[in-house]
Amino acid sequence: MLTIDKFTVESLSEDCVTDSPRPRFSYSLESDRRNVTLSRAQISVNGWTGDAEGQIAVPYGGAPLKPFTRYTAELTAVDNAGETAAAALTFETGRMGTAWAGKWITDAAYRFTGKKDSPLPMTFRKRFGCGKKVARARICATAIGIYELELNGRKVGKDYFAPGLTSYEHTLQYQTYDVTELLGGENTLLAVVAGGWAVGAFTMNRVNRITAPRQALLAELRIAYEDGTEEVFGTDESWEVTEEGRYRYGDFYDGEVYDAAADLEKADWRQAGRETVRIQPELVATYGNLVRAHEVMRPVSCVRGRSGMLIYDFGQNFAGVISAKLRGKAGQVVKFQHTELLMDGELYLEPLRTAKVSAVYTCTDGEQEYSPRLTYMGFRYVGVTGIEAGDLELSALALYSDIDGIGAFRCSNPLINRLQENIRWSAKSNFMDIPTDCPQRDERMGWTGDIALFAPTACYNFDARRFLEKWLRDVKAEQRPGGGINVVIPEQGFRYPPAVVAYWGDCCVLVPWAMYCAYGDIEILRSMYPVMKKYLKAVKFWAGFFCLGRTNRHTWRWFHQYGDWVAPDVSMWRCMNRGLWTATACWAHSCDLMTKIARLLGESGDEKYYADLKKEIDRAYAKRFLDESGKMKRQIHPMSRHALGREGEFQSGYVLPLAFGMLDGKLKEGALENLVRLVKEGGYHIRTGFPGTPFILFALCDNGREEEAYRMLLTDTCPSWLYEAKVGTTIWERWDALREDGTCNTGKDDGTNGMTSFNHYASGAVGDFLYRRVAGIESVEAGYRVFRVKPVPGGGLTWAEGSVETPYGRAGAAWKMEDGAFSIEVEVPVNTTCELVMPGGETHTLGSGKYRFEA
Repeated sequence: MLTIDKFTVESLSEDCVTDSPRPRFSYSLESDRRNVTLSRAQISVNGWTGDAEGQIAVPYGGAPLKPFTRYTAELTAVDNAGETAAAALTFETGRMGTAWAGKWITDAAYRFTGKKDSPLPMTFRKRFGCGKKVARARICATAIGIYELELNGRKVGKDYFAPGLTSYEHTLQYQTYDVTELLGGENTLLAVVAGGWAVGAFTMNRVNRITAPRQALLAELRIAYEDGTEEVFGTDESWEVTEEGRYRYGDFYDGEVYDAAADLEKADWRQAGRETVRIQPELVATYGNLVRAHEVMRPVSCVRGRSGMLIYDFGQNFAGVISAKLRGKAGQVVKFQHTELLMDGELYLEPLRTAKVSAVYTCTDGEQEYSPRLTYMGFRYVGVTGIEAGDLELSALALYSDIDGIGAFRCSNPLINRLQENIRWSAKSNFMDIPTDCPQRDERMGWTGDIALFAPTACYNFDARRFLEKWLRDVKAEQRPGGGINVVIPEQGFRYPPAVVAYWGDCCVLVPWAMYCAYGDIEILRSMYPVMKKYLKAVKFWAGFFCLGRTNRHTWRWFHQYGDWVAPDVSMWRCMNRGLWTATACWAHSCDLMTKIARLLGESGDEKYYADLKKEIDRAYAKRFLDESGKMKRQIHPMSRHALGREGEFQSGYVLPLAFGMLDGKLKEGALENLVRLVKEGGYHIRTGFPGTPFILFALCDNGREEEAYRMLLTDTCPSWLYEAKVGTTIWERWDALREDGTCNTGKDDGTNGMTSFNHYASGAVGDFLYRRVAGIESVEAGYRVFRVKPVPGGGLTWAEGSVETPYGRAGAAWKMEDGAFSIEVEVPVNTTCELVMPGGETHTLGSGKYRFEA
């Protein structure tokens, strides 16, 4: 029987409100038969019927859609046996360019002049009546800052930190909420607007008022009555505003102060004033995944520290907020302090730098509940003062962008399974409307290199289409005139020299390519292609700047790079010096990907150009950096006095050219042997920084060194992935963030200004290896239209299994070794093909269905 498993519009199966004139539809199928293919399919909406055999991002092609309208889309699919399946979904259009009835309002009397601080939250109020029966009511809202809406004492919507972080000068999202069931005869609408990213303190330098000198609100309530009439309430001078609401402070780094005892009727309410907003962004209905609450976390223990503080351990490091049920007295102040680590039984705050990460709550009398709304923390431990344990029931909410998990991996080694969980938790903790670097200290910024290297692993584990498309929109908007891309997107207060930084800037190539391979939508490549070309033109210019000779023009020589960032036991400066190698290899890799992208887009001239350029870079890398035996030559950065170690060798210097196909023949063999030598001399410990970490196991495994790859993966002493899995619950920024002697490496003496995080997903890029080599599942044709299952057993593993919810359905593989025999079960989605390669080389081409093979 043929069924439709999933049907989406704009990558959402429900609650879609869009301003797109051509919303895109996708779907997947299921069947209990084998070798099922799609024969034909159609989508009908608004009187238009279109061919939908493509299944991925089928664009609407009918008459113009109307604003503020609800539509139903119907899908019919027929398979090769004539079986039919049908499904329907509804979606709404947003404003679609309709002028706002509301105006930007603020507290015109408020002057915020604090440095490295956030403004007081503004609370806005509007009272109004509804004299007739309501058929439908929607609120459209946005803010300069972040906002919370409350109608008649009930929260509006499920989102946190709306309208989200975007490149505010270019685009500002607005949200649409259904409030039909919340309305009564007499109504009070409250809106709390805190500084957020736009006005509050942001970046490690705690810059504030980046976008505006103070907060502002823009909202509109549209009520349709059953008698066919409509009424619109927009923000204007009839609204009231105060800074004496219940939210007394809100800051992403320092936390929240909330006074439940505050009497709003006694607050100093003033008439709201019109605000002239100095930026003119395009206002667009939400097109990303806003932050929402997900898992409810329960403490595993509560002890009293020597300081007298109650310390709750949640057993898992994550990003979110506490959720407290309290029994208190009016005026009683309870403080919640958050941290990732304990030292000597007390909260360890040093890695937080200037961030206070606390929530302060003033009680009313009796039973009450509290959970922050204007901030979030990265934590495992919560210290509580001002209340006894018997009067407090504490839990917590995990906050992250509203993305679905689509991948699963498990194997016979419990520590590897813990590693997989660590990878997923670090990704969720840092998918906070944008891909951030950490969720706890005074940073939490959109560092481009982290997601550039982690994107393949992210796309195995999560349906991050909307999330990454939104962020890439800002990458495109903020590309510099010369082609460079900031190391932080949105840059939002973090101005950086207009240089080209390898991997960080290459996010414009690496992230769209990972998305295309996983999700199959070629439009992401087409959209980003001009950005990629402009960026790689800048790379070519700066790499060859003031260089003579063919070799020097095709390898990096000057300027700042992050190099082998945070490689263990190496200072920041030595990591950067390695940029001569890492940046050159990255250039070659991006050119290789651009060759493939140009071919897909039909750009034959570009395809040849990038293929030829890749060959030149390969040749130059080998000539400049390797001797005839494939050993790295000692190099000194011409702009630095720092040497690169006694022998001038490091793991990433061999990993990258091997993984990127830059070497062949004896040179490749020599480089591989030298890499293996370094790995063995290092006791199979990982010694790579950000650039080499995603690729080192592939460089070994794909070149016949499976044993060394598995030994490195399974090493469980510091530095290694499994050491982190033994003693932590997330991925760390530094391999030795917590040393084996129990001390913390904050990087005080290496030039990084006390930089360490215990929730930093970049090194979790090893998850790509777990899916592609251990489980063996790998996309061959975009979106897994054709995929390969080719597991590489090793390391003493007796079984492994992985699955991915592809755009076509669930692709899965589960193998085991038992009594000297290998068996594997494979699941192939409808309308796809699987190439199964057994460990002995035997191959099978499989249509849809479930299969089992033995060897």
